[in-house]
Amino acid sequence: MKKTALFNPLSMPTYVMAKPIGSSCNLNCSYCYYLEKEKLYENRKNLQMSDETLEKYIESYIQAQPVPEVLFTWHGGETLLRDISFYRKAIALQKKYGRGRKIDNSIQTNGTLLNDDWCKFFKDNNFLVGISIDGPEHCHDIYRKNKGGKGTFRQVMKGIELLQKHQVEFNTLSVINNYNVDFPLEIYNFFKEIGSTYMQFSPIVEKISKSRPDGLHLLPPDGIGSEDALVAPWTVDAKKFGQFYISIFDEWVKKDVGKYYVQLFDAALAGTVGQMPGVCIFGETCGHATVMEFNGDMYACDHYVFPEYKIGNIKTHTIYEMVFSPKQLRFGADKRDTLPTQCRECEFLKLCHGECPKNRIIKTKTGEPGLNYLCEGYYAFWKHSQPYMEFMANELFYKRPPANVMNLRL
Repeated sequence: MKKTALFNPLSMPTYVMAKPIGSSCNLNCSYCYYLEKEKLYENRKNLQMSDETLEKYIESYIQAQPVPEVLFTWHGGETLLRDISFYRKAIALQKKYGRGRKIDNSIQTNGTLLNDDWCKFFKDNNFLVGISIDGPEHCHDIYRKNKGGKGTFRQVMKGIELLQKHQVEFNTLSVINNYNVDFPLEIYNFFKEIGSTYMQFSPIVEKISKSRPDGLHLLPPDGIGSEDALVAPWTVDAKKFGQFYISIFDEWVKKDVGKYYVQLFDAALAGTVGQMPGVCIFGETCGHATVMEFNGDMYACDHYVFPEYKIGNIKTHTIYEMVFSPKQLRFGADKRDTLPTQCRECEFLKLCHGECPKNRIIKTKTGEPGLNYLCEGYYAFWKHSQPYMEFMANELFYKRPPANVMNLRL
């Protein structure tokens, strides 16, 4: 069994999601797992990344890359709570330390603070903008509210209109929860209407506890305080989640292949042809996609910003040292090594690999721990999409367009 081959630093890029404003946000989304992270830094007057931390991060991040192209990802909280001057400094530092490398930037935002100045900046500097939006108004506003408890859909749509006005490339990230999971085609067609050609749907699965000593209520799998843990009320139903994707897939495979891209469909096709899935949750191992807080603290993953998963700080260790530390390598290998027997014997193991470890919170049919909460839904989708994925894989093998699948009728 392979143990460390996937962690070869000479071939594998390292990704760090940087949080220039920490978990600070102008909204108060019910299900947000970032907001409560402020409790980890209650002794800090503000959660803004300093110029010193920014420079150390950019230098170390570029040096850690074994590939000629470098992608910086800015996340929050709400990234636009930092002003444009911060990102101008970042670009200047990227040029200083890049030494001719191709450098790209992506930024995730809730879209409510977008204006003409921001959009012009993004266009001029070739930023890819990710917009957090959960579908049409009734789907979005159920959980994505402002500090006053009001829905934010209309503000987000104004931001999207500005991005379109300035011809800024954007994609959409949607949290699939216990409510909007019932409206798959309405959501999919809505995103097509607003010009989102690349869609990512992120199912939410969270456990809540009140017994952690650090005051955090959300939990990692089998974490401290799990004894009294309950599944959060906004957690998506596994069976409905599978049907959500099946409904969208059936629409996509009939008319939209090659025109619109859904992250899960891309990952499924990559797995079918034997390539890396392009998203960490479906990889055999993980650990190469980390997160850095505003003060330089680095954690194993953005879903694991808990004290027990801290791997160092940029001021005392390089990114290379932290990502390839024994602790982080073990974290990444555990994704594979802790899979229950049911997963190891599953016909879709090569596509799923147990998905994200944070969702492995239930037991198998035989009582073994570590089964993914979403297993039933994923299995239904893999089974349903398999003949189409195999057809597209065959088309690729013969150097024909996968879009030919739209002529297939099974």
